[in-house]
Amino acid sequence: MPVTIPPATYLPDFLAHRATERADQRCWIFGERTWTWAEAWESVRLTAGALQGEDVGRGDRVAILDKNNPAILQVILGGCQLGAATTVVNWRLAGDELDYVINDCAAKVVFVGHQLLEQFELVRPRLEHVEKVIVVGGEHDEFDAWQAAATPADLQPFVDPDDVCVVMYSSGTTGRPKGVQLSQRAMVEHSVNGLGDATYDDGDMLLIAMPMFHVGGTSYALQAPVIGATGYIVPEVDGALLAGGVMAGCTHAFLVPAVVSALVAAGPEVMGLFSKLKGVGYGAAPMPLPVLRAAMEAWPDTEFQQVYGMTEFAGVVTALDDAAHRDPDHPERLVSAGRPVAHAEMRVVDPVTLADVPQGESGEVWFRTPQATSGYLGKPEATAELITPDGWVRTGDLGRVDEDGFLFIEDRIKDMIITGGENVYSPEVERVLAEHPAVQELAVIGVPHDTWGETVKAVVAFKPDQAVPAEDLIAYARERLAGYKTPTSIDVVDALPRNPSGKILKRDLRKPYWGDRARQV
Repeated sequence: MPVTIPPATYLPDFLAHRATERADQRCWIFGERTWTWAEAWESVRLTAGALQGEDVGRGDRVAILDKNNPAILQVILGGCQLGAATTVVNWRLAGDELDYVINDCAAKVVFVGHQLLEQFELVRPRLEHVEKVIVVGGEHDEFDAWQAAATPADLQPFVDPDDVCVVMYSSGTTGRPKGVQLSQRAMVEHSVNGLGDATYDDGDMLLIAMPMFHVGGTSYALQAPVIGATGYIVPEVDGALLAGGVMAGCTHAFLVPAVVSALVAAGPEVMGLFSKLKGVGYGAAPMPLPVLRAAMEAWPDTEFQQVYGMTEFAGVVTALDDAAHRDPDHPERLVSAGRPVAHAEMRVVDPVTLADVPQGESGEVWFRTPQATSGYLGKPEATAELITPDGWVRTGDLGRVDEDGFLFIEDRIKDMIITGGENVYSPEVERVLAEHPAVQELAVIGVPHDTWGETVKAVVAFKPDQAVPAEDLIAYARERLAGYKTPTSIDVVDALPRNPSGKILKRDLRKPYWGDRARQV
């Protein structure tokens, strides 16, 4: 039976509704432990009361450094009851990055997963605002007792839907990460709009594997109460844990393309297991067409949804539904980012004049949506660069829109290659090279050229024992691309550098070639 979505003004409202409607059914599964909806809701109320006991109130921030764990959701939703915000800290950060984030968000209380305690202790002397540290899990767990000693707290009367509830640090492909402030109103909007056209039924179970320090993890986990689905939470992306979730009955999953690629590479037996999923969402990085085609062929009964978005939109802002994936009349739309989700307006503008470009032409993609961030924490200048006075958010992505409103992302503005006065969009070159049967993964970058300004270089990782000479790959591209788009050189690597959300770090690939030059294009 299709699910119904309850009304909500505040982010915890979805969970509160389900706790009344289906109190004794499963809400969260984590390892050997299960929470019913009633138990999950009580844990949120206890967390709110315990935070009050630490003098956390409206406008304050706390942080949690842990691998995926229901405690993250309890802290976020408990903080919502008080008008406080939670930062889910990237546990993969190096020491100086770790203390930067915790100091930048001025967290009063920090929750630390037991397996990350040693890492945390190295930076603890440099933390400027932390008044309390609470260990989560393990033999020295403090979280359960801290919760149990509290008096439950409900939504406080002064809390406003526009209060910030999450500060999510952008993955930072350049410079220090910025704290993206997301209000309860934005998160409620995304929790509904981000579902797109995917179908859900009572009894469904979401496999929550993407890291919750990224919106692809947290926002997906927060959608489970919206549809009344059980959240099967695994601490991190691991093949055995993912397989365990499917065997436990998970019906839906959100995966980054690198994970789908690994499943395809693992062979028919693994793909057969994952064919049990009713729905697969994917995003956060481009999906190579050969991988997508292989997954669609192996999972003919699975509903696919590609999503495009940013932390600044709480996650998803456009979606490509299953019907578009399987539309025989428009196979080109497999590389589309889809169409805007509900309540999101879209523009494509000339980056220089800021005038709207004609339909079908390339420009910077802008959105206006109630899901959008209220700005970067403590960075008014960066916020002004991001959000226009009339509420449009600049994505920094170049794209075009076809006659039916489908968005095609062509590149990051800063990643566009200009060679001899011609614009080259790296994804177009990447899509061609990805079709070569020997290529495992690749990235296309611009490198300096004395005559043309820049020239096209491909950085390629080949499949095991399938490497081909660089000149063969260049010839393959030349047969399929205009001459100025064809790579003039190939670098071979074992694997491409990625940030924790799976995005390829082109900055790191370009750095050896541009060095200390002031001009990076």
